This record gives sequence, C-alpha cells and structure tokens, in this order.
Amino acid sequence: MASSSLKHSVLALVNARIFTAVDSRIIENGVVVVRDGIIHDVGTSGYVEVPGEAEVLDLKGSFLMPGLIEAHAHLSGCKSADFVKEPLVTPYEVLLLRAAKDLEVLINAGYTTFVDPASVIALKLKYAVNEGTINGPRIVASGPPLTQTFGHGDIHYLPVEWVDVRTTKKLVSPFASLICDGIEECRKAARYALREGADFIKIMASGGVLSQRDKPEYRQFTVEEIKAIVEEARAVETFVYAHTYSSIGIKNAIQGGVKVIAHASFIDEEGIVLAREKDAIVVPTTATYYKILTEGAKAGFPEWGLRKAEEVFKVHCENIRKAYKSGVKIAAGSDFIGGPFRHGENALELKMLVERIGMSPAEALIAATRIAAEVAGLLDRVGTIEKGKLADIIAIRGNPLDNIDTLLNVNNIVLVMKEGEILKRDKSFY
Repeated sequence: MASSSLKHSVLALVNARIFTAVDSRIIENGVVVVRDGIIHDVGTSGYVEVPGEAEVLDLKGSFLMPGLIEAHAHLSGCKSADFVKEPLVTPYEVLLLRAAKDLEVLINAGYTTFVDPASVIALKLKYAVNEGTINGPRIVASGPPLTQTFGHGDIHYLPVEWVDVRTTKKLVSPFASLICDGIEECRKAARYALREGADFIKIMASGGVLSQRDKPEYRQFTVEEIKAIVEEARAVETFVYAHTYSSIGIKNAIQGGVKVIAHASFIDEEGIVLAREKDAIVVPTTATYYKILTEGAKAGFPEWGLRKAEEVFKVHCENIRKAYKSGVKIAAGSDFIGGPFRHGENALELKMLVERIGMSPAEALIAATRIAAEVAGLLDRVGTIEKGKLADIIAIRGNPLDNIDTLLNVNNIVLVMKEGEILKRDKSFY
C-alpha cells in the first residue's frame, strides 16, 4: 500500500463502477472528471469527454463512491476504556497528538468528512486540517456540548470547576462541557460555544449509557431551554444536534427545533411521527452498543456501563428499525471515541445498519454519504458524486453492495481523494 498527497488540476478517473449516492443505481464503465478539486463531469465512458491535459487513473473496474462521512464520533486521543481517568493522567498535548494520528487512520479507512459533536480537541484540530498542516478528514465540530447540572456531560465524579470549560484553570478532558440551567444560561452557553468556533451546537437532552448516575431514559433540558439554544444557533445560520436516548428527550428536542438526534434508543411512535414531519435526522450509533457488549468486559468497562448497554441494545435495534421502516432519515455514525472504539473501524456502523436495522447495503452507503452530509450541513458541497460537488471520492476493491464487510478492511480502500487531492493511493492496484 502506498500513500501520497497529490493534487492535479485535471484528473480523469476511468473504468470505474460508480455509485453516486444520488440514488442506488450504478454507472457501469464510468468516468469522473475532476477539475481544480471540483467534479466537472460524471457519466458513462463515451459520453464524458476526457480533457487532453488530464492525468488519467484507470481504476480497472473498482467500485467508486463518495467519501465516507462519519456523522457522529469523537476525537479524544484516549487509548483505554477509562475516558475519565486517562485524560487526568495523560498530558493534554499527548491526547492531541494521538487524535491527530487518528485522523490519518480515518483517511486510510475512506473517511473524508468527520462530524464530532462534543470534543474540544476536534475543534482545535479542525484548523490544522483546514490549513493543510495535517492530513485528515474535513472536520465539522461542536466543541464543548451544553449540558444541565447533573446531565450527561456533567462528569459527576469530578469537581464541577474541572468540568465546565469556563471555570477550569487547565483543560483536563477533551469532553469538557458547558453547564447551563434555565433559558438565559442556555442562551449564554450557546453563544460561548459559537465564540469558541463551534460549527453547530451540541446539547445533552437525556442521560447516557457511559455516565454513572444519569440513566438514558432521563429527560434533560426543557423544551423552552432547547428552543432558546436553537434560536441562538439559527441566528448565525447553524443548527442544534442533540444527544438523547429517552422518548421524552427525543420529542422535546424535535419540538424545540433540533435538526439531528443521536442515539434515539427509546424513540416511540409519537417521536417517529415528529421526526418525519420535522425532517429530523436520526444517527443511531448502533456500533457502540455492539462494541461494548463484545469487547467491553475485556477492555475494563465498569459493570454498571455493561449492564446498561445490555438492557438498551435489544430495544434500541427494534425501535430504530421501526423508525427506518417508517421513513425517518437515518445517518451512519459510530460514536467511536478511542480505546476499544477504534477509529478506522467506523464502517462497523454500516454493517450494523444492514444486519441489525434491516437496511440494504445501498441504503447504508447513502446513510454514510448523502444523509450524513445533511447532518454535517454540507449536502450542497459533498455526499454525492455530482457535477459541481467537491471531489471527495474513494475507490474500493470489491463491491460493498454485495458484501458490506468489504468496507471493514482498510486495505480494500485503494484510493482516497478529498477536494481533488489524493491522500491515499494503492499504486499496486492501478
């Protein structure tokens, strides 16, 4: 496997099977022409003119598709399952460097965009990627999430002044939060997150699985508080993304104007109808449950965390399956965070969408491209292979429409292009 960073003004990718993600169809013997990082033309050989000055890459029938988009995961730099203790004993600078290496791993796995709802590290690494200092997926990040006192994100067993980014004297965790209670505090916290460079606002609208005292079914934030946060986001033309498991948290979030719902394990019929009516997007993060249940005990997860995950997993799959069959938009996000949730294996979420939720492989690919681009707020720029879109494109050895597991082997990703720049290229393959 050879890796490089090459950019040419005009490229022609020929002899490819193209999955555009606009729909489920395949363009056989396809050609994509890229000019100055933009998709200039796409179609069948003979109908697309290849410019004489183009560098031509013969893909020998490989599967071509938009770059994968991770709709929900976190850059933490953590290597263990103890996401509280490890940041306390590991220098923040080391966590930052590890997270930068994870970006290289993600590119190698075919991810060209990465949505991080809740990591201070991601907010900083975004600038390094944008200026070309490090190679990695395009980062869309919220920075510190908003949580209520005793909410998911208020790390209960640490002193409160260590948890809130506004009061800590030294950042001790990549998952520091903004603790806010009441409408006015929520407004101010939202404005603070935006001041820090947030691309969107993340809120914790219910308890969680890997937080000790709050249960996933607990409601957090009122509809009025959520509406105030949404109003602040909309004032600067961005959106709100909610962590919520509970049925009431899901409904409160959607009624409050939230665009993206993560996890959604206890979504009920009323929540499904609301999500469909309001065009909300659900990111179920099923792969995290699977990882906890298959590797959690060995990795040292606390007994209470394993117990909660086991209780939730079955009902989670049943409810997300109902939402999917009812027409709710589903995007692929793994919620991988480091440790046993290893970056580079994020495509496990696509396997879960097929095997546990009942999607076809084509639907899973669209969930990880076109729908995930909606989550990122970038559908006008990425997520499909169409004229005028940024040339975020990957080529795959094998056919994930026949076997979704094809995407789980990074060696099958033979070409990764972001904005026309080749960041990974298997020279032995073409």
